[in-house]
Amino acid sequence: MKKKTKTTTKKVKVVKVKNFDSMTVSQVMEKEVQFVRLKTKGDVIASLMIEGFGAVPVVENGRKLAGIVSEHDLLAAVDDGHHLGAVSAKDIMTSNPYSVRSETTLGTLVHVLRASDLVRVPVVNEKDKLIGIIARRDVLRTYLATGGKREQ
Repeated sequence: MKKKTKTTTKKVKVVKVKNFDSMTVSQVMEKEVQFVRLKTKGDVIASLMIEGFGAVPVVENGRKLAGIVSEHDLLAAVDDGHHLGAVSAKDIMTSNPYSVRSETTLGTLVHVLRASDLVRVPVVNEKDKLIGIIARRDVLRTYLATGGKREQ
């Protein structure tokens, strides 16, 4: 006797896209953001970066964006003679980092990334609460997925 097997289909969110430039950050950003607090020690932040994050947002009071720590910031601390276990995110972070809102278009973001040399940009809401992060590779992946269709 044959066993009946139940098959399930996963629903996939399909977004109709006219072109790459009109897509928004909210459609592409990573919503599960790895972040640290002001008191997080540098060695802990370095461990997160080894796992594949080139920059980690720093938050305070209910995920309000306070800064960002990059690999560059960590290396600068080491070069200055600091032990990473003895410095906190607050000591080494870049305060008031550039951030974008979720409604920012990818066309605008491309200009920002190119002009600033940023690799990863925190995404915040109207109250500066961290809600996501977007990286250059996310933008490039989306560009390729849309077939490179751009506004004229």
